[in-house]
Amino acid sequence: MSPLSFFPSDDILHREDGPLCAAEIGSELQKQFAILPGGRGMDGNPIIVFPEFPDFNELEEDEVQHVLGYLSSIPRSASLGFILVIDRRLDRWAAVRATLLRIAGSFPGNLHLVLVLRPTTFLQRTLSDFLFKYNKDEFKMKVVMLSSVTELHAYIDPGQLTTELGGTQEYRHDSWISHRTAIEAFALMVKTTAQTLQAFGTELAETELPNDAEATTNLLHTHTLKKDKMKEDLQVALSQGGRLLECINEPLQTDPEYSRTNDELENLDTVQRLLGQLDETEMAFDDFWERHRTKLEQCLQLRHFEEHFREVRAQLDVTSERLSGFSEVSVSPAHAEHVLRELSGHEDKALDRALSLACEGDRLIDNSHYAEDSIRPKCSELRGVCEEISSTLRSKKSLLLRAMELHHALEKASRWCEKGIFLLASQPVDRCQSQDGAEAALQELERYLDTFSAISALVFGLHQDQVEGVFLKQSSVQEMFEKRRVSLKKLAAKQTRPIQPVAPRPEVKSPLSSPSKPGSIDRLSLCGGATVCAGGECQSRPFKRRDSVPASVLCIGNACHIQLQGYAAEMDNPAMAPLIPSTLLNKKVVLFGNMSEIHQFHKRTFLKELEAYTDCPELVGRCFLERMKDLQIYEAYCQNKPRSESLWRQCSDCAFFQECQKKLEHKLGLDSYLLKPVQRITKYQLLLKELLKYSKGCDGCDDLQEALSSILGILKAVNDSMHLIAITGYEGNLSDLGRLLMQGSFSVWTEHKKGHAKVKDLARFKPMQRHLFLHEKALLFCKRREENGEGYEKAPSYSFKHSLSMTAVGITESAKGDNKKFEVWCNSRDEVFIAQAPTPEIKTSWVNEIRKVLTQQLRACRGIVNTHAFLKFIFYVSFSFLSSPFRSSVHKNPKKQEERKAETSSVSDSSSSPKHKGKCLMNPLGDEMY
Repeated sequence: MSPLSFFPSDDILHREDGPLCAAEIGSELQKQFAILPGGRGMDGNPIIVFPEFPDFNELEEDEVQHVLGYLSSIPRSASLGFILVIDRRLDRWAAVRATLLRIAGSFPGNLHLVLVLRPTTFLQRTLSDFLFKYNKDEFKMKVVMLSSVTELHAYIDPGQLTTELGGTQEYRHDSWISHRTAIEAFALMVKTTAQTLQAFGTELAETELPNDAEATTNLLHTHTLKKDKMKEDLQVALSQGGRLLECINEPLQTDPEYSRTNDELENLDTVQRLLGQLDETEMAFDDFWERHRTKLEQCLQLRHFEEHFREVRAQLDVTSERLSGFSEVSVSPAHAEHVLRELSGHEDKALDRALSLACEGDRLIDNSHYAEDSIRPKCSELRGVCEEISSTLRSKKSLLLRAMELHHALEKASRWCEKGIFLLASQPVDRCQSQDGAEAALQELERYLDTFSAISALVFGLHQDQVEGVFLKQSSVQEMFEKRRVSLKKLAAKQTRPIQPVAPRPEVKSPLSSPSKPGSIDRLSLCGGATVCAGGECQSRPFKRRDSVPASVLCIGNACHIQLQGYAAEMDNPAMAPLIPSTLLNKKVVLFGNMSEIHQFHKRTFLKELEAYTDCPELVGRCFLERMKDLQIYEAYCQNKPRSESLWRQCSDCAFFQECQKKLEHKLGLDSYLLKPVQRITKYQLLLKELLKYSKGCDGCDDLQEALSSILGILKAVNDSMHLIAITGYEGNLSDLGRLLMQGSFSVWTEHKKGHAKVKDLARFKPMQRHLFLHEKALLFCKRREENGEGYEKAPSYSFKHSLSMTAVGITESAKGDNKKFEVWCNSRDEVFIAQAPTPEIKTSWVNEIRKVLTQQLRACRGIVNTHAFLKFIFYVSFSFLSSPFRSSVHKNPKKQEERKAETSSVSDSSSSPKHKGKCLMNPLGDEMY
C-alpha cells in the first residue's frame, strides 16, 4: 500500500458484481420495492424488507439485480446471511409465488431465512397454505409463511422492525438514500484527494534539484502554490466530512433518546474513519512537505553560497594578482610609505568578504545542510587563500619596512662619508709633524673608522645601484683615510723614544668584496657527523642510517617520567595541599593513567633488551616481537587520555600546577609531558620502518617486517578503542560483542518491506551518515557527533542507533550499480541497509571482512550442528533466492527469470566455499536468510 492510498476498509467505492454507488441507481432505489432499514435478526443477521409492491413482478431484471446487489453489499455482517421479510398481505398467492421464485434466482448474497407475510383474505390465505406445502421445494431456500406480524415478532425483535411491520424503528427512505449518496461521495472525495496527494508527493520526490538560484527559487514558488492547492482540497474534504457527520448525528440532537440502527452506526463509523484517514494523510503530507521545503531552501542557500564563492574567489585572484604587482623594493622612503598605505587598503575588502562567506558556510554546516561535503572544502579553500594573501601582505610590508630602514641607513652612510672628508680636510698639517700631534690625529682617525663597522653592518640588497654608489663613496673615503693613516704612522715612527708594540688591527673588508665560496663555510656541518677534517681537507666515510636507530629507541623510553614523577610527588606533599583544587583531589590515577607501569616496563625490561642489540640493529625486530603483548599497555593509557585531558583542562590554570612548574624549572606545561606516551607508540613504527629500509637482505629483515605489522596492529587497536569508548546509548556490554574488527564512516540508506509507510517515506533526499563498528558477533550503527573543545575534548562521540547480529546477517556485495555500495540485510530482506563507502577500496575491505566472519560461522556450524540442522541449512542455501525480493521479481518480470535462476544457482553452488563469487551470503546458524 502506497503512503497516500487511504480507502475505506469495507470498500464501498467499488464492487465488481454490483453498482458502484447509490447515485447511479437512484431511480431504482426510489421505487422502494426493497429496503435496508438497518435491523438485525437474533443472531445479528441483516434484514432486507420487501414492502407491499403490487408491480414487483413487472420490474426489469436489471433493476432487481442492481438494487438487491447494492443492498446486500452494504452490511458488514453480510457473511452471516440475510433475513428477507416479504410483506404480501394485500397480494395474491400467484404473485407471492412469483416473487419468491424471482428472489431465489436473483438474490446475490447468502440467504439465512425468508419470512413471508402471506395474503390476509380468506381465499388467498387458504390457497397459500395449501399450495405452499405443495410448491415449497421449488423455492430452494428456507421459507416461513406467517399469518400476522405477531408471528413475525417471534423471529425478529420488534425493535429491529419498522412501524409498518409492527416494530419501533422510524425509517425514512428519502433520508436513507440521501445519507448513502453523501457517504459514498465523501469516500470518493477522500480517495481522489489521496491519489492527488500521492501523485504530488511522487512528483516532489522525483524532482531534480536545479543548478542555479533563480531556477531553485522558481521551483520552490511553483511547489508552494501546488502545496497550497492540495491543502485547500484537503480542507474542502474535511469540511464536507464534518457536515456529513453532523447530518448523521442530527437525530440525536433533536431526540437524545434516539436509538441508532446498526446501519446508521456503520455509516457513522465509516465517516469517522474517513475523517481520521484524512487527518492522518494531512499530517503525513505536512511532514513530507516540510522536509521537501527545507531541502529546496537548503538548495537555494547552496546556490547562493556557490555564486558568492565564485565572485569572492575571483576577487581574491584579482587581489592576489595585484599584490604580486606591488614591488617590495622602493626608490625612496616616501615611495615606500606610499606603497605601504596601498597594501594596507587591500586588507579589509576582499579578505573580509571571503572570511564572512566562510563563516556563512560554517553556519550552513552547523544547521545540518545536506551538502556539507561540498561546502566544507570551499570554506577551507577561502580561508587558505585568505591566509596566503595575508601572509603575502605581511611579507611585503615587512620588506617595505626593511627597505625604509635601508634608505635611512644609506643616508647615514652618505653623511658618514661627508663627515669623514670634512675630518680629513680639517686636520692641521703642521700639528701632525710632531709625535704627539701625529698620534692624536691617528687616534682621531681610528675612532672615526670604528664607526664604519656599524654603518656597514646595516641590511642592504635593495636598489643595488644606489647601494653600490654609496659604498663606492665609502671605499674612496676609506682609501683616503688609509693613506692618511700610513703617513701619520711614519711620522710617529721617526721619533727616538721607544714605541710600545701594538697588535695589528684586522683588515676591514669592504662590503663590496666578494663573499667566500660555499664550500669554505662550515665544512663540518656540510659533511655531517661522520666527517673528519684533517689538514684542511674533508674526508667522509660512508655509514648506514640504521646504526643510529636503536639509539633513538633508547632515547624514547626515558622521555618524560622524571618530569611527571615530580608532579606526582608534589601532589603527595602536605605543604602543597592547600594549592590543590577540589576537582584534583584523589585523581592522580585519572591524571597520569598507567604512566608508572609504562615507565617500569621500559626501565626494567624493554630498554635493557634493546641495549643488547645496539651493535646489531637489524635484530631489533626480535625484541619487539618478544615484547609485543607488553606493548599493549599503551592502549590502556590512550583510553584514559580523554579523562586525563578533561581533568587537566579543568585545573590547568590553578596555582598548584603553576607552582610545580616553577619549582621543577620546567619550560613546558604538564600537558606536554602527558602527551609523550601517545607520541612514543607512534614513533616506534616510524623507527621500525627506518630500520627495515636500511636492513634489506639482513637476517632480521623478516622479524622487522613482522614487528612493524604488529605495531601497526596495536596502533589500529588503540585507534579503534578510542572510537569504541566514545559510543553512548548502547544498553548492553560492548565486550560481549567480541573483538572489534573494523570501524568507519558510511552513507547509509534503509529499506523496509513491512510496516505502514507514510508520505515521509516516499523519498529520502540524503542518506543517513552512520559510523559502523564491525564486531565478531554484531554490526553496530552509530551517529557521529562532534564535540566542542580542543585536543582530546574535541574527539567525536557516537550515539548508538541500531545493531544487527552477525548470526542473522546477509550481505550483497554490489548495490544499485555503484562500486562503493554494498547491502547488509536480515530477516529475508525485510530490513535492508545500503552502505556507501568513501572509496571502492574501503568497500572491498569491509565486504571481505564481513565475508570472513560469515565464513567462520559456517565452519563452526559444520562442526556442531546435527544432520537434520545441516540438511535444513543446505535446503535454505539452495532456495535462498526464491524468497523475497527475488521471488516477487521473478513473478513480475518473467524475462528475468532465467537470470535469477542462474544467479541463485551460482550462490547456492558456491556457498560451501569461503571464497565463493556469489553476491549474497546466508546465515549458517539459523533457519532464515541473513
